[in-house]
Amino acid sequence: MANHRVTRLRNVMEQKGLQALLVASPVNRRYLTGFTGSAGYVLVTSEHSYLLTDFRYMTQAPQQAAGFNVIEHGAKVMDTVKELLSSEGITSLGFEQDHVTYAVYSAYSEQLKPVTLVPAGAIVEQLRMIKDSEELKQMQQAADLADETFQFVLSIIESGKSERDIDLQMEMFMRQRGAASSSFETIVASGERSALPHGVASDKLIGINELITFDFGALLNGYCSDLTRTVAVGTPDPKLKEIYDIVLEAQLHTLDQIKPGMTGRQADALARDIITRYGYGEYFGHSTGHGLGMEVHESPRLSKLSDDVLQPGMVVTVEPGIYLPGLGGVRIEDDIVITETGIHILTASSKEYTVL
Repeated sequence: MANHRVTRLRNVMEQKGLQALLVASPVNRRYLTGFTGSAGYVLVTSEHSYLLTDFRYMTQAPQQAAGFNVIEHGAKVMDTVKELLSSEGITSLGFEQDHVTYAVYSAYSEQLKPVTLVPAGAIVEQLRMIKDSEELKQMQQAADLADETFQFVLSIIESGKSERDIDLQMEMFMRQRGAASSSFETIVASGERSALPHGVASDKLIGINELITFDFGALLNGYCSDLTRTVAVGTPDPKLKEIYDIVLEAQLHTLDQIKPGMTGRQADALARDIITRYGYGEYFGHSTGHGLGMEVHESPRLSKLSDDVLQPGMVVTVEPGIYLPGLGGVRIEDDIVITETGIHILTASSKEYTVL
């Protein structure tokens, strides 16, 4: 796993003129090495790839980080980094400026002199946008678990139960089936609260004649799923059924038309134009989707400001919504893989208007 990812990284480093790269992001560290420990740095040069960690992980790290030289770093990590750079005659070091505070950057600069620090941009994140076959397998499993969880949810919804109680049962269901946790703080938003796009579970009790929006996912084997479904309890206001049908039309149209080569803004317009045509454009205030992988929000973005180009191997969400303050809201979301000819949908839960 690690070798081909490091090879891809070295190719990009060469294009950028980077002699070496220091990776501090825990997610990027795991992506490159497979190491699941909580502490460590990756140092990649043109000749070697190192995983620097501490005493606690000197048994675990060599077992997980195939192809890496695992080194127990000294009391000051940068002293070890400096020694390694000096041994290869390296005079400049790329670093992840998005993951390093100014205070840490200043300390690195002082400790690594005379090595020059060079901002490397989101170099590993760019690699992570294109999933390999093993990643897609893991993401399908995470999506399957989200689907199983939704089926479970349908069996436990009842008036008088709190959103938080349902959230807890969802979390337990996923963890009992291997998830490390939920992908993010689960949204269970019922009644008027369903108009809150990020209405995380509260103490509100499930009522009657209202919608409930569930937005959740499983973090399984290092990869996230992200599923949203909206269901009805009883007979909600007819306006809510109207917006449900519009959101579903927009979501299905996007799934039918999205394809490689599109920009993020073009993909976003597929859903946004339909919702706007029905007169609800101002009530769809977020983007149509986002990249998904080891983190629940990654590049690319499907938004009206995004020039990201969709490529085969990218995994994105498609999640249009309409939110009417004081009444309720609807969002419907699936996870998809961009393929050479179109898409493959990872999530499979029914999107028919469900009344409980």
